[in-house]
Amino acid sequence: MRSNRTETAEQIAQLLQTARQSLGLSLAFMTRMDGTTQHLEVVESAVPLVFRDGNTQPQATSFCQAIMDGKLPPVMPNVKDFPAAMKLPSARMPRIRSFVSVPVVLSDGTVYGTFCAAGFLADKQLTKRDKALMDVLSHAASLLIEPDVRRRARTEEIAGRLAPVLEAGGPAVLLQPIVDLATGDRVGAEALSRFPAEWDLPPDRCFADAHLIGEGHRLELLALRRAADHIAGVGGYVTMNVSPATLLTGECADLLSRLPLHRVVLELSEHDPVEDYDELKAALMPLRGAGMRLAIDDVGAGFSSLRHIVITAPDVIKLDRSIVTGIAADGVLTVVTRALVDLARATGATVVAEGVETAEDAAALRDTGVDLGQGWHFGRAVTAGELRDTYAVSRV
Repeated sequence: MRSNRTETAEQIAQLLQTARQSLGLSLAFMTRMDGTTQHLEVVESAVPLVFRDGNTQPQATSFCQAIMDGKLPPVMPNVKDFPAAMKLPSARMPRIRSFVSVPVVLSDGTVYGTFCAAGFLADKQLTKRDKALMDVLSHAASLLIEPDVRRRARTEEIAGRLAPVLEAGGPAVLLQPIVDLATGDRVGAEALSRFPAEWDLPPDRCFADAHLIGEGHRLELLALRRAADHIAGVGGYVTMNVSPATLLTGECADLLSRLPLHRVVLELSEHDPVEDYDELKAALMPLRGAGMRLAIDDVGAGFSSLRHIVITAPDVIKLDRSIVTGIAADGVLTVVTRALVDLARATGATVVAEGVETAEDAAALRDTGVDLGQGWHFGRAVTAGELRDTYAVSRV
């Protein structure tokens, strides 16, 4: 196995070896055609110093393109029998004299490139039967490369979509009010990132996509900066979201250290798992010592958030909307919520209910001991100027 080949490329090479040995030809290769250039991605050759992985040539003047265009047949026992072929560069250098080429077709019908074998001598034994073998080997190659092709296409799509947002300084950041359920006073607001509507994707997915292509920390830091810009213009605290991995970066520590931390609640989101809680607690210690409060999100939705509570002893526990929505008419949700409120009281944490959508649920949450609420009942995420100081609450 060549050290610079991936496992997939080595598997393709084995298919090419089969083609070359079965046909008795000197050269076999798989190409990628990008519209202008033919890339010889994997090459198996009797003369490796001349033909090697990564070689390129103009696509328009290749045998493969002429075959795909119907100007040449897929099997040429003797290239000299085809005047159109003899006009192409490969007939002169490296003097290809026998050639067979079939397309590499992905499952959606996309032609990725070609699967080829060639010789430097004419070979009258080369027939349509050999094309059938090449078709089988080409199909096997397509199955091997398709996952990587899809992955690369996905990466390119994400990078192209995110580039304008990154260049513009990050996503838009709006504020959703966090309200005292007993008084209706707004005590804070959560900074929520908003991406272009035409993407039709939730923010969590956008951040996850950014991490997938190595831009996650950058995007999160830009969102944090935009959230921080709101602190001076609104009353109360501002809740800012960050993933544990981004929190551990030096850039994030530097950004947070320059903020009025007594007005910041840092909410740990779960774009990626916590791998080292000791490292996480060490990063949080100076920030919390300077007045920053820590919030754990999605409590009640699964085990991981409860583990975060036990290990990090947060200042704020945010109840997941799955146990908030409909609580006014559901005794089981009331029992679960009351148990989580008791847990918060035992640890000295404030309880915030997310996803409060009705006055009835807001009243039930208050009666169950929940301190604060946020959700569409009080207001969607808005600009700083649209926030109010007080919101209506039921006195029942």
